[in-house]
Amino acid sequence: MARRPITTHRSGCPINISLEVLGDRWSLLIVRDLMVRGFQTFRDFEHAGERIATNILSDRLRRLSLAGIVTAERDAADARQKRYRLTEKGIDLAPALLELMIWGAKHEKTGAPATAIARIARSRAAVLNETRRRWKDRDPRPLLPWLGGPRSSRGR
Repeated sequence: MARRPITTHRSGCPINISLEVLGDRWSLLIVRDLMVRGFQTFRDFEHAGERIATNILSDRLRRLSLAGIVTAERDAADARQKRYRLTEKGIDLAPALLELMIWGAKHEKTGAPATAIARIARSRAAVLNETRRRWKDRDPRPLLPWLGGPRSSRGR
């Protein structure tokens, strides 16, 4: 049984509402993978490296779709397979994800190259413009190659 999107919220606080819509870290990691790693398929997300359980992955993709953040399209080469894509609402999360990445690298020990993060922090607007351009052009190349991209080629 498909759930309906949240229509009432616990409070009118924009932060609370955003967190209710996004749900948890898995949702943000899926958005990250769509946005900067070039992931498009269930298999891509499943092998992303964070070891998300398939039932949780299915649930989060469904929730993100119901929230209007992600859309699923049938693969032109294989109609049995879905390709996921951020909606405009989803790509609008780019500034928040960028700031989370910079904040995390600044305050915690991460695997992110310090020089890359420093360059990104200095050129936030350019990074956001390139993120949006790639989304509009449906450019599947990873924006941040050091995060890794899909395991195999598009025509799996």
